[in-house]
Amino acid sequence: MVQKLGLVLAFALLLSACSPKLDWRTVQSSQEGYSALFPGKPEKIERKIPYQSQEIPQILEAVKIDDDIYSVSTIQLSKDQITLAPKLLEQLQGNLFGRAGVNIESAAALDASYQAANRQRLSTKDYFLEFKSTGAVEQSMRVRWITRITPDSGARIYQLSVLHTAPARVNAKQFFSEEAYSNFFDEFRPE
Repeated sequence: MVQKLGLVLAFALLLSACSPKLDWRTVQSSQEGYSALFPGKPEKIERKIPYQSQEIPQILEAVKIDDDIYSVSTIQLSKDQITLAPKLLEQLQGNLFGRAGVNIESAAALDASYQAANRQRLSTKDYFLEFKSTGAVEQSMRVRWITRITPDSGARIYQLSVLHTAPARVNAKQFFSEEAYSNFFDEFRPE
């Protein structure tokens, strides 16, 4: 009987180890200039976004785990496009804040920091958004933007986010402070 119980417990432990929630992996994205800790293998989508009559490359790496989508978006700007960075970032933020019915001053925020690849700690801000309800589902998001100058004098704008979709509203700031979400944000390392 004890042997059967031990076998059942061992089997349960093996199953939980195979759970996607526990399948954390470091993704090295040298082309986009970062490493990130994802809770599963992300899918990669490349596209060009039109902005001020230009085509700007954007790469999105994302993974869906249960009710959550973890994603890192990278917008690459050449040295000739670097002057677009502040307005482009403002537009990206404005789009999300607008969907949540807030602005950058009224959005729930928390001072944060990240570690660059050279181990330097830099300050940033995390925003916690609760989007307007569509009826059957509620959406919340934790999002962070980081702008880094590239070695060729261009820039990359990173958007890290976790989007949570579920039937019930959550307190975004409290919900996204859990370890599974904090790990994703804390382990992002841009060059």
